[in-house]
Amino acid sequence: MAQSLPAIASGEAGLSRYLDEIRKFPMLEPQQEYMLAKAYLEHDDSDAAHKLVTSHLRLVAKIAMGYRGYGLPISEVISEGNVGLMQAVKRFDPEKGFRLATYAMWWIKAAIQEYILRSWSLVKLGTTANQKRLFFNLRKVKSSIQALDDGDLRPDQVTQIATKLNVPEADVISMNRRLSGDSSLNAPIRQEADSGEWQDWLVDESTTAEEVLAENEELDTRRALLKDALGVLNEREKRIFEQRRLAEEPMTLEALSEEFGVSRERVRQIEVRAFEKVQKAVVRAAREMERPTAEIAAS
Repeated sequence: MAQSLPAIASGEAGLSRYLDEIRKFPMLEPQQEYMLAKAYLEHDDSDAAHKLVTSHLRLVAKIAMGYRGYGLPISEVISEGNVGLMQAVKRFDPEKGFRLATYAMWWIKAAIQEYILRSWSLVKLGTTANQKRLFFNLRKVKSSIQALDDGDLRPDQVTQIATKLNVPEADVISMNRRLSGDSSLNAPIRQEADSGEWQDWLVDESTTAEEVLAENEELDTRRALLKDALGVLNEREKRIFEQRRLAEEPMTLEALSEEFGVSRERVRQIEVRAFEKVQKAVVRAAREMERPTAEIAAS
């Protein structure tokens, strides 16, 4: 799969050109798809893999369009979906009896959703299975029950949504507020003049000094581990990792591909490899830190 895919320029014009370009790739008949998949699976035929990928780029684009409401560049959403498609092609077994599109759909969605979750601040979004389910389904369920207002949901609406998605009602309330945008604390609770403001009902939930100290110490430890772990990367890997994973405003794959003179897919591969190397280094260092404590406890 070394052959490059059509590039996606930013903006509506670039998207339109990309969509026109991928429409030129022919759709595959079932027998054609089967033979190409066998050729790649058994002989590592890169040309066969490329044909399988390009014939399904329209599927990726269609799925990606369903995620335009998250404020992220659609070009990058499509690029991430293409990564998922390539992973699906690598693992596709035509002998299972189903079409590649059916199998690839789940890989494409998983890659796009992982990108969206990674791009959203962890302050805005948790990472439990329930929160992910809420994140990607709340708008749709709200629309189905006609809960179209941007404010807080009514108690009966909260109950309906929690039941439909099988999540706690508290999670529904919290996620709805996170996805509804910021609201002024000086806004009145109700339309009546004497109803009071939202800030009048805020509860002081600040942590104790001991908790703050413990959290700061843990944060300092994590920063130190990450700083040391970056030492396992070469200069190019470090630059890409820092700009894609650590920067407040991450650089686009397109900008980094121009900087290093490689394709955006190559940048994405380097990013993934660098993340895996850093992750392993952090885990290894954390275990080394825990070892003395365990030895003391055992003595």
